Amino acid sequence: MARIFLIGFMGSGKTTLGKALSRELGVDFIDLDHYIEARYHKTVREIFAESGEERFRQIEKSLLHEVADFENVVIAAGGGTPCFFDNIDYMNAHGTCIYLKASIDELCLRLANGRESRPLLRGKNDEELRLYIDSTLSQRDPYYSRAALHFDTGTLNTRKEIETTVERLRQLIERSLPA
Repeated sequence: MARIFLIGFMGSGKTTLGKALSRELGVDFIDLDHYIEARYHKTVREIFAESGEERFRQIEKSLLHEVADFENVVIAAGGGTPCFFDNIDYMNAHGTCIYLKASIDELCLRLANGRESRPLLRGKNDEELRLYIDSTLSQRDPYYSRAALHFDTGTLNTRKEIETTVERLRQLIERSLPA
């Protein structure tokens, strides 16, 4: 197995499932946002604030290309990563790209408690959160949908739900790989 890219909206389970999947498969896990932060010694929020989104997206593309050279790895891309430059095509060409899908209701539940720690969600009430998710997901879905595989994450509230979901995801990956 070379590499697996997990894409989807924030809260779709990229990091949660990515960590669990990498343990299940016995491979490394990389969260692209954390990788960028470690390299630049700044948070994504700080990079956005200091350099702007355009510069952040250039950094993101460069480091996506770097981690795409790694073997035996699960990579969780940022929610916007597939939507810029040729990133979605690049991920599809350099590994197995999986769109992790969650319903708007599930995304609202997952993101409601942590919204203050996410700059794009900070200060939004429940209705504004739902509208933001719906609108942004509509814009991003054409990119996400170009992933080689699509996977409904369902609910991820308990350890058992995460384990069951990872097993379903592992089976999907195994079925999709050439014999």
